[in-house]
This record gives sequence, C-alpha cells and structure tokens, in this order.
Amino acid sequence: MNQTLTPSQSSHATQAALATARIAIVSANWHSDIVHQARNAAAARLQALGAAPARIHQVEVPGAFEIPLMAQKLAQSGQFDAVIGCAIIVNGGIYHHDFVSTAVVEALMRVQLDTGVPVFSVALTPHNFQPSDELQGFFHAHFVKKGEEAANACAETLAAHAAVDALLGEAVTA
Repeated sequence: MNQTLTPSQSSHATQAALATARIAIVSANWHSDIVHQARNAAAARLQALGAAPARIHQVEVPGAFEIPLMAQKLAQSGQFDAVIGCAIIVNGGIYHHDFVSTAVVEALMRVQLDTGVPVFSVALTPHNFQPSDELQGFFHAHFVKKGEEAANACAETLAAHAAVDALLGEAVTA
C-alpha cells in the first residue's frame, strides 16, 4: 500500500516527536546580541510546539566556525535527536565570510549525513552588515524569524523520522 507521510500536517505527530526529543542549540558568541535572538526564538518555538524546556540544551561557542565540531560531538554522543546551529557571519573588512559560511553549512550537512542526527542551520551571512541602530532592529527581527523557522523544521523533521521509523518497523515485521 502506498502511503504519503506528511507529519507537518499533523500537530499531534509533531508534539509526539518533540515530547521525548532532546535538542541542542549551538550558538556563536560573535554578535551574540543578534545571534541569541535566533537561539531564544528557536527554544521558545520548540516549547510552544511541545518540547519540554529541560530537553532543550543550549551550548555556546566562540564563533560560527566552531559550530560544526560541537554539533558533531553532540550528535555522536547519542544523547541528542537534533541540533540547531545559530550564527551570523559578516564581512569584517576582509573577504572571508563567503568561505566561512560555505565551510560551516557544508560541515553541518556532513555532520547530519555522517551521524543520522538532523542538523539545522541558522548560520546567516548578510550582504551588507552594518552594526548601526537602524539595522540592528532589522537583524534582531530577522534572526527571531529564522530561529522560529529552524524550530519548525526541526519539529517536522523529527516527526517525519518517527513516521519513517514506524514504517520501516512495519516493513520488518511484515
């Protein structure tokens, strides 16, 4: 029988997946006033979707480049069901932000493929970052939105994994 697995359409499936999930949020301290907007929004959204606050763990690292190794360590521990990484990678006057952002996102993808633990990225690279009061509000709001989006993706992915695990379990017993 063909089945379409769409846990994102079922809030019950999402809540069930989050009820027992342990989730790590790794955030960079560089521009923490902005980055922590994503971290805090992700944690709040996960809780709103049904995750227990005690099952959401926050880890801080110096910068974006350190996130993949920490994500790997957490994923390999077997104690976490998902990891969310949060950072802002800016052009600080020398052209390296493109290389750093590419390295970070590719490494996060490798972590999830190597460990089987879903890893989500809120490692963002704005085109024109200026730490002015005028733009500060924009970046704060944008990072809140992206943190919430990462939490939604995390919840839906965990529900999808649970549905596929159940389907695969049925196939083994059939």
